[in-house]
Amino acid sequence: MGDHARILIVDDEESIRKVLATILEEEGYFVDTAKNGKEAIEKSEANFYNLALLDIRLPDMEGTELLTAMRKTTPKMIKVIMTGYPSLHNAVKAVNKGADAYILKPFDIDDALRTIKEQLERQQGARKYSEDRVAEFIVTRAKELEAVRRKPVK
Repeated sequence: MGDHARILIVDDEESIRKVLATILEEEGYFVDTAKNGKEAIEKSEANFYNLALLDIRLPDMEGTELLTAMRKTTPKMIKVIMTGYPSLHNAVKAVNKGADAYILKPFDIDDALRTIKEQLERQQGARKYSEDRVAEFIVTRAKELEAVRRKPVK
């Protein structure tokens, strides 16, 4: 899935946004960035992203608040929390608010890339499953409608 997945990086530190964007673009992803929660929400309302990397501490809101807001813009977007302030409380709160994964700063870039790839593969698998289910429904519904149409009228 990695080759054309769209990723939004949300972090108030410009250096982190730039470094992550460069690395992810080199990996073949389309990358966009936002410096705060408000900008992230606006971008996710206007554009589609497969995955968002969200800093847990932003200048205008907590990353856990942003998780909830972004679920409304793109419900199936993978949301990965990034934090330099790891704690059990933060991890539990992030998962309860809808985080799909948790990455620690400073980054081990190989671990971060592995997490991103795994999450995107999981998303692709869920999409394939959903598509198969829709196809099954359509075939079944078409047969049902055909049977109703052929039913003799009395």
